[in-house]
Amino acid sequence: MEMQLYLLHVVPFIVIVYLAFLLFMRPPGEVILASLVGGLTMGVINALVDLIAYYASIWHYTASGLILQLPLPLYITPILIFGGLVYMLIWRFWRTSAHWFAMLLLVGVPIFGFARDFFAATTRSSYVVWDSVLAWPVDLIMWLAMFYAGYFVFRRLAPARKSEILNA
Repeated sequence: MEMQLYLLHVVPFIVIVYLAFLLFMRPPGEVILASLVGGLTMGVINALVDLIAYYASIWHYTASGLILQLPLPLYITPILIFGGLVYMLIWRFWRTSAHWFAMLLLVGVPIFGFARDFFAATTRSSYVVWDSVLAWPVDLIMWLAMFYAGYFVFRRLAPARKSEILNA
């Protein structure tokens, strides 16, 4: 039931935020596709690590409505926001005077994701319950691996910005 409510009330808002950024940034279609594929890479790695962690008794989810012990609607956030949107923002600001912002996103998003998971698990304020002392290093490695793997896929698929081509 909780996953159905999340899907009904939160996922549309996430999609609207992603579409609003697309509306104002107006990236080329190749960049939009690359951001979605990079975000999907991030979401798939997240789901696989969650599944492995469940069967290895490292952590589990307590929400109702899980499919194969995975909270599938929760993966929309890494796919569209932590993946797709952040990758597009990095692409947009990389060769500008706001390069520092792109670097902040590149370094800060995995740290923020791990910190969010750590505090949510230790304060028991989310659906995840850490069952092992290995949970925090596995979660840290997961965030680093999934974010940079998604970014690698994004950079391979996204074309260079026109300003990058003109300056080269």
